Amino acid sequence: MAFRAAVITASDRSYRGERKDESGPLVAEMLKAAGYRIVSCDILPDERQMLAEKMKAICDNNEADLIVITGGTGFSPRDYTPEATMDIAERAVPGIPEAMRACSLQKTNRAILSRSVAAIRKQTLIVNLPGSPKAAKENLECVLGALEHGLQILTGVPE
Repeated sequence: MAFRAAVITASDRSYRGERKDESGPLVAEMLKAAGYRIVSCDILPDERQMLAEKMKAICDNNEADLIVITGGTGFSPRDYTPEATMDIAERAVPGIPEAMRACSLQKTNRAILSRSVAAIRKQTLIVNLPGSPKAAKENLECVLGALEHGLQILTGVPE
């Protein structure tokens, strides 16, 4: 069974059409190559409430087993992806962002500035990735192999 994945890009400029979204499509292609079925790809502005409502709707309507959201994890005054995620979270999954930061630290000391989180709501896992395509790719590569096992447990799908 292919797990269902929703990809969300949090970016004011991409939402307004001022910058092409490169991270969202890259993440979607990586997930597709790993056997996931992409059920949606959205670009939203860096609006905490809007991001939280979109993730909540996906989870509560059982639209995806995994939500990967790229962008909004830094120090910018409008970066609220982690807060939006935790606003709707039922359980935190600290090991995923810890692993991503550990992998990234081997490439750049700026990895300590990541505020990415991962959480569960209902039977959906939510993972935050950085907004740059390079960082999003590196972070997802670091955890992608373990996500399937976690999703099997979360959704009750036998191995």
